[in-house]
Amino acid sequence: MAKTTSDDHRDPDLIAVQAGSAAASEMTRPAGLDRDRILTAAIAFIDENGLSALTMRRLGATLGVEAMALYRYVPGREDLLDGVVDRVVETLFDKDDGDDIYVEDHNGWQDYLMRLAHGVRRIALAHPSVFPLVASRPPAAPWVRPPLRSLRMVESFLGTLTDAGFPDQAAVAAYRAYSSFLLGHLLLEVTQLGAQVSLLDQPEGDPEAQANTDLTQFPALLRTEKLLSRDKSAAEFEEALENLLDRLERVLRETRASDGDAGDLA
Repeated sequence: MAKTTSDDHRDPDLIAVQAGSAAASEMTRPAGLDRDRILTAAIAFIDENGLSALTMRRLGATLGVEAMALYRYVPGREDLLDGVVDRVVETLFDKDDGDDIYVEDHNGWQDYLMRLAHGVRRIALAHPSVFPLVASRPPAAPWVRPPLRSLRMVESFLGTLTDAGFPDQAAVAAYRAYSSFLLGHLLLEVTQLGAQVSLLDQPEGDPEAQANTDLTQFPALLRTEKLLSRDKSAAEFEEALENLLDRLERVLRETRASDGDAGDLA
């Protein structure tokens, strides 16, 4: 992944988002009503009006149809929201949408995690009002902790790490630490952009979504269900806090050492 030079303080993710928005604005809108057009319209509606304003009736009005016409392509609101998340997340897996964040073209698990982090941040910057949906509990697998609505992203993460030699327990621990950091940071960032962050998930899941989702296509996710469903929030909070304090202590030591070297040169 390309990095900025020391004299370039521009935000590379923001630059990529702005370039992508300019290219998208030149695309023609598809004719006729279908699922693709509905999801595209839903994302645009949320971007402009916020998630809380989205209803099937209002979305239908923006497309010039009655709300009932939408149900042929999106059976219900949860299916619509799942589709919106899948649409914004697919940029991570579509090589044509940006080779530098195409996660499946990585050079090892560390490069994968770097690509994934920057790719998810670009999603958050491009669609701040949509992003809280990404961090909500998946209706078809409500036991995923921390919640990440895109099952494809969870499967990709676990599969990449286990393929790299991580045992299931270590891969799940890495998922917990990584997603807690990433989602926590980005949710704070999108609130600064005006997004409303609220409880959007259904703790018990959605029976219709569970019935309509074939989880066998996510073998790593199913294999680690018991590990992913454990609530270890308190222990993970303490561990993250201790790691932060250790990092600050290293910063203090390095600062003191630097000040000492400067004094010797004076």
